[in-house]
Parts: sequence; C-alpha cells; structure tokens
Amino acid sequence: MTVCKTRAELRKIVEEAKKNGKSIGLVPTMGALHEGHGSLIAAARPENDLVIVSIFVNPTQFAPNEDLDAYPRTLDTDVALAESLGADIIFAPTAKEMYPSCDDTWVEVTGNITKVLCGKSRPTHFRGVTTVVTKLFLIACPDRAYFGQKDAQQVHIIRRMVKDLFFPLELRILPIIREHDGLAKSSRNVYLSPEERKAALVLSQSLSAAEEAVRGGERSGARLVDSVRAQIACEPMSNIEYVELHTLPDLTPVTEPLNGAYLLAVAVRFGTTRLIDNTVLEVF
Repeated sequence: MTVCKTRAELRKIVEEAKKNGKSIGLVPTMGALHEGHGSLIAAARPENDLVIVSIFVNPTQFAPNEDLDAYPRTLDTDVALAESLGADIIFAPTAKEMYPSCDDTWVEVTGNITKVLCGKSRPTHFRGVTTVVTKLFLIACPDRAYFGQKDAQQVHIIRRMVKDLFFPLELRILPIIREHDGLAKSSRNVYLSPEERKAALVLSQSLSAAEEAVRGGERSGARLVDSVRAQIACEPMSNIEYVELHTLPDLTPVTEPLNGAYLLAVAVRFGTTRLIDNTVLEVF
C-alpha cells in the first residue's frame, strides 16, 4: 500500500502504470470509510490492475453552516481497511494541494438536475462536488470510477458531467449498502445517539413501503410522496427537509400516472444529523 499526499506523487505512479498498459480504478471518498465504501473498493479490485482510493474531505462542497470541521477524519483506519480490500494507492491530499490558488475555476452542471433535492438547500454543494471530482479524474486518469447509489443525485450529476465533458472513463454505480436493520451506511451515522439511530429507521421503512405500494399497483406519484412524508412525520425525532420524486436520469418533474423509472429520495434530520436515502421505482 502506497499513501500519496501530493499530485506529483500520484501522477508519477499513474504515468508509469499507463506506460505499462495497466488499467486504473478510482474510488473517490471523503474518508471515514465503512462497508459502503468497502463495496466500491471490492468491486474495483477485480476490474482494474491498479486501484486508487482518494480520501479528501472536500471543503468546497460544505456551506459555512455545515459540518466541515466536525466531519470524521480517520486516515489510519481508512488506510488499513482499504488495504485489506485490495486497494493499491491511497491519495490523501491537503486542501492546499487540491486548491492551490484562489478557487477561481469551477466545474458546474446547471439545470434542473442540480436545483432539486439537495440542490435546493445546498446551492453550492454540487459545484464543489463536480469541481473536485474533475480534479481527481485529471490527476488519477482512471479507466473506471466507482460511486454509491446512496448519493443518487450526485451520481446522476457526475454522469451528466462525464457525458458532457467527454471524460474517457466508465462510471460504475454500486447499490446502497445497509445495516442489518435497513439503515443506509453513512459516515454521518456515528453522529446519531442510540435513540436517533432507532428513529432513523423510518427512512428505509417508508421507502420500502413505497416500493410495496408500486408493486401493489399504485401509479400516483403524489400519493407515494404524501405516504412517505406522512410515515416519516409520525416519528417525533424526525425533521423532514424533503421527500421528492423525480424522473430518471434527468431528475425532471413527474407526470401522472407514473410510467417509467423514478428516483424517490428523502433528506431528514435527526437531532443535528442530516441523513439521506433513496430508492429507484420502476413503474411500467
């Protein structure tokens, strides 16, 4: 396992690998690795000659009132986990290494896809995401990049960026990894008190109920959203930010009756911890 702290270090390794015809898989993360990240690393291992895991808490995707300073940083533990799953390289740069100038250059996807869901309350968030992911793509030159479905809006924004900017790579999107009781794996789960964690199970439960309703013949998007919202609201510890249903892959408004693929997504606070979850509904 090699830990690189600078762009120059990683580029030297990448250039040598490319010269020898080796394929590269990149798993971008903000660290505090868990089984969800582990599934991405495990998927990358058999598909690439060299697996790079980036660990970088990206400051540009945090608003001033968000948890940048409190975000968990567990580099030694992360390195050990990544190595155990077969990663070859950890890229763990500083903020100064990734943003050496005055941050005057941004990569931004515009349109409805960035204005709904998390984009409504976090208007600069996805600009930070697409900018840092572009930098990582340019530094690591991956043949494949691995992301998790839990960050569904992010996945579709990055997919749009890759298509529009002609990045020569394949995006691999892996399913949400959940705890045994259904809670989606997240680095922010450690913030939850035992009572908040129990309350947060309402997220996966409400989404599962929506899936069951569709299997039972429900074709009204409005009724599905209202049902999920009502179920979450019955949990006293929940504070709903959004419950939304959008078409896939463009995240545009739905028309009734439903017919096609849709993203049903939620963002809810339990105490000070903001959690997101989602499911894809295929209605035909």
